[in-house]
Amino acid sequence: MRTHYCGQVTAAHIDQTITLCGWVHRRRDHGGVIFIDLRDREGLAQVVCDPDRPDMFKVAESIRNEFCLKLTGKVRRRPEGTVNPDIASGEIELLCHEIEVLNASAPPPFQLDDDNLSETVRLTHRVLDLRRPRMQKNLMLRYKVAMAFRRFLDTNGFIDIETPMLTKSTPEGARDYLVPSRVHNGQFFALPQSPQLFKQLLMMAGFDRYYQITKCFRDEDLRADRQPEFTQVDIETSFMDVADITPLMEEMVRFVFKEALDTDLPNPFPRMTYAEAMNRYGSDKPDLRVTLELTELTDVVRDVAFKVFSGPANSGGRVAALLVPGGASLTRGEIDEYTRFVGIYGAKGLAYIKVNDANQPNEQGLQSPIVKNLHETALRTILERTNAKSGDLIFFGADKTKIVNDALGALRIKLGHEKGYVSGTQWCPLWVVDFPMFEYDEEDKRWVACHHPFTSPKNEHVTLLKSNPGECLAKAYDLALNGWEIGGGSIRIHRAEVQEAVFGALNISPEEQRMKFGFLLDALKFGAPPHGGIAFGLDRVVTLMANAESIRDVIAFPKTQRAQCLLTSAPSPVDEKQLRELHIRLRQPTAETT
Repeated sequence: MRTHYCGQVTAAHIDQTITLCGWVHRRRDHGGVIFIDLRDREGLAQVVCDPDRPDMFKVAESIRNEFCLKLTGKVRRRPEGTVNPDIASGEIELLCHEIEVLNASAPPPFQLDDDNLSETVRLTHRVLDLRRPRMQKNLMLRYKVAMAFRRFLDTNGFIDIETPMLTKSTPEGARDYLVPSRVHNGQFFALPQSPQLFKQLLMMAGFDRYYQITKCFRDEDLRADRQPEFTQVDIETSFMDVADITPLMEEMVRFVFKEALDTDLPNPFPRMTYAEAMNRYGSDKPDLRVTLELTELTDVVRDVAFKVFSGPANSGGRVAALLVPGGASLTRGEIDEYTRFVGIYGAKGLAYIKVNDANQPNEQGLQSPIVKNLHETALRTILERTNAKSGDLIFFGADKTKIVNDALGALRIKLGHEKGYVSGTQWCPLWVVDFPMFEYDEEDKRWVACHHPFTSPKNEHVTLLKSNPGECLAKAYDLALNGWEIGGGSIRIHRAEVQEAVFGALNISPEEQRMKFGFLLDALKFGAPPHGGIAFGLDRVVTLMANAESIRDVIAFPKTQRAQCLLTSAPSPVDEKQLRELHIRLRQPTAETT
């Protein structure tokens, strides 16, 4: 029906007769001449309707925003002074000869160029929202990124293999989405949290380089960078170790950014251990654009009178400082606001010291209610370790280690971006390595896997699986970018006895091992090769590239933070007949469940 896309008509097409199809972005009546900005996925084209063609002009008078049109006319140069350099078709306009209304439109519920729409309105009318130029650009970028991943992986010998969507429920971290079986009464499939077990089985089957761009499902609490269903670039290799996999994946990420954004990322990416990242930044995915760092003070304050500090310092907690250069100028109101902010992460308060004179480590040079409770040796050491200068401010975190890391880590990011403590570098990738194998669940009183139970321990730490699981480090690696984890992976366990030892450390009984993972344990016994891999969050990568606020802005039909689709009203009830076929009876809500 058309000869060209709107956004691809340029000065090279002047004097050609062409046909465009698209939607009316806006219509302007300039007293006898009607201008139409026609929009399609490639951009806009300006169409001029003169009254010397009465039949065509009469149609032009009747059209409104979002009408779907087919237009034929002659391309001509725009008059001097009316060129729009911001769009590809900005030098030309189409002198319209024919208009066909392919479909009229009801008045849209919002203007597509309104940047202040609520997300509820946008998701309810997602089809119209997706017509907006920003969303069209985001999804076109997503396509470019996905194709760049595919090109690199295809070139490097990886083959695309699909894995099942209906699989077995296994304990891998998050809650499964369950699918009842009509054929097998009382039994359920689970939607995959990731293709983890299947890609390992593919390695055991001899497909030594696998990839898949696939949907994953996790029934967990949502936030800006999470969805109940999300897209993963899933990768697995055999006969490669950490030293082989991470440089190859790093090369791939550089390739994708060059292809999609024409941007050169650093080469090589810096590396940091998990322990160092947590100590310096309070996060295992630190935003290295922010120049602020945490300073360890636990050993300094064990003997101070201030129990808020000495208590955690002597009971396995952490005390750390965050230096804010020039921060003594912060107002009391600002400090109170930051105190409320860290409360979100469990902090009970936010102690601070304003450094009026760094040469006087006492109440004369330091301004804070806590100074009188800290002896001069501690104050002097605090100033030295933080490298505080006159005019600076020091914030403190003192609590359980996780609370201190979460609170000060988040405060570091907030202060950094709000107050300009940033390096100016656009992209700051970082490999984080040497993760703990396990963390202790205080509620269930047992060890749980930090990544998943198929991650291999470091060779020298295998013996710790029984004697001291808390000291066991994993062959795991995450790729962080600007404070987001965009990829995570590990070398997998390829020996049955090691896998059984890990299950033992996780308190998974031999009977449960056989019931849930028997197929994996059996496959490991038939010459399973050393293997490992990584998965990249496609949604997160595109969100960062698009500078979008959340991954919902780069997914065509996302769910809300309550895991609902406002467009289709899903989830929704089903009729009694369907439930009977699935052998399901709904329980009536009780006071406890409501």
